Amino acid sequence: MLSGAGEHCCAGLDLSELSQRSVTEGIAHSRAWHAAFDQVQFGRAAVIAVLQGAVVGGGCELAAAAHIRVAKNSAFFGLPEGQRGLFVGGGGSSRIPQLIGQSRMADMTLTGRVLSADKAQKAGLTKYPVANGEGLEKAFGLERHVASNAPLSDFSVLHALPRVARMSQGDGLFVGSLMAAIAQGDDAAKQRLRAYLDGRAMKAAKEAA
Repeated sequence: MLSGAGEHCCAGLDLSELSQRSVTEGIAHSRAWHAAFDQVQFGRAAVIAVLQGAVVGGGCELAAAAHIRVAKNSAFFGLPEGQRGLFVGGGGSSRIPQLIGQSRMADMTLTGRVLSADKAQKAGLTKYPVANGEGLEKAFGLERHVASNAPLSDFSVLHALPRVARMSQGDGLFVGSLMAAIAQGDDAAKQRLRAYLDGRAMKAAKEAA
């Protein structure tokens, strides 16, 4: 679970840190963000982000690294880097276009356009809009649902799916077949399938009776 305390979620980095930073230092700093956000996206468990208030700059990049995003009514999303003479360096240039498209991200960065919670949901940046005060409740419900899945099934979604999506269609289909075979061969999957089929068979028998 990823949630900011207070009125706002995350407004990104402290811009005063950039005033004296060299190119080499800038690359190292950006790569440090990449390493941290990769742990969010490719960690051992799904990450659900609960977003309120400002989700701006690096905060928006962090939210994009999560797997599920719950946005309260108060949330607003922006990428003001272009207005500051900067470029998104925390991984957003890779992750955010996959959610909302390259042209929409370019618009936000070039013009400073801010998306409300409603517009962000319509754009695909978030998936679960909730009223203020209901974010954590919604997120915990989603978390319980995700945690009840077979571990290997969740692993395939967290680690295989984003990589398959970047492959050519032929390579993606092949890797998808391998992952599907591995997942269905797992003992946990077999147990769940047996339980499902047994339940369906019992229901059919009752209906026949």
